[in-house]
Amino acid sequence: MNLIEPTALNAPTECVNLLIVDDIPQNLVAMEALLRRDGLNILCAASGAQALELLLEHDVALALLDVHMPEIDGFSLAELMRGSTRSRDVPIIFLTASPNDPVRAFKGYESGAVDFLHKPIEPQVIMSKVNVFIELYQQKQLLKARNQALEHALKLNETMMAVLTHDLRTPLSAILLCADKLSLDLPEDPPVQQTLKHLENSAERMGRMVEQLLDFSRIRSGGLRIHHSDCDVAEVAGAVVAELSRAHPQARIDLQIEGDTCLHGDPDRLAQLLSNLVGNAVLHGGGSPVQVQVRGNPGESLLLQVRNQGQIPEALLPRLFEPFKASFHESRGLGLGLFIAHEFARAHGGALVARNLDGEVLFETRLQRRMRG
Repeated sequence: MNLIEPTALNAPTECVNLLIVDDIPQNLVAMEALLRRDGLNILCAASGAQALELLLEHDVALALLDVHMPEIDGFSLAELMRGSTRSRDVPIIFLTASPNDPVRAFKGYESGAVDFLHKPIEPQVIMSKVNVFIELYQQKQLLKARNQALEHALKLNETMMAVLTHDLRTPLSAILLCADKLSLDLPEDPPVQQTLKHLENSAERMGRMVEQLLDFSRIRSGGLRIHHSDCDVAEVAGAVVAELSRAHPQARIDLQIEGDTCLHGDPDRLAQLLSNLVGNAVLHGGGSPVQVQVRGNPGESLLLQVRNQGQIPEALLPRLFEPFKASFHESRGLGLGLFIAHEFARAHGGALVARNLDGEVLFETRLQRRMRG
């Protein structure tokens, strides 16, 4: 007959280790005989030093420590266990033959004990307590295994997404080239040219989505590379504004430059950051002017601001930079543009923030002129 009833949980099949420490061999034999059962591996130590050696080799669900032992007593052993990252979380039950002494019991709990039992110990009491801690350990291991499986699945999904998006770029490039050639070969018929224009716009939009997915995969996997060099953010902003003005000839984008705008950063990533912010402002500014400001502050930081008329719902502001959040600022995309812009700002020592200010939406970040470390 099992001394401890099996749990109803789907516990791991590997054995669970239980440590018993006592300098009297008869006590070890008796305790091992009482607690032995299938699935429970009992580790016996006759001294504190031997117990520490076992703790270095095995993960332990529970430790039963005798208080009175030569050289290293139970309290000292508990303190040593708490000082090690490997054993600091092992639950400890102290066993003692001394009369009930509140001072000693307090010392035991202060040393990290979860319980303090006096000999002779009732078999049902110790079995019940051991059973509880074995179940807790099994639940913890099961949860750990599930988390590891989930992390593996997420990593696999991110890898598959990176591979898929990378492979999509080749057929997208072919579509754009074919559309461009057809625009030259087909007659100047407005409906035909309009259809080709729709085709080009859709392919370009899909290309931007693919690039965002690639950046997202790199960020999540730690594979994003920032190539720092001396650059002028005013020149980067000017190129971005010029490109967006050509793509949206009806938009009015005002660029203001002030002070020293040079820093040591990645011009391509900074251009992408600004393009995401200014592009959002153009699309969602209601046709009103978009204001872009690059200001070199005296000292170590450089200020970037993008303003447009409108308002972000207050409930959305705290999670605006989370990935795949479908906000009104991301309604035409995957919900990754602001997340990527936030990460690029962070890579340059800044923190991208958004707020509503007097009927306007303001995005702002302060970039470090030179990253430390």
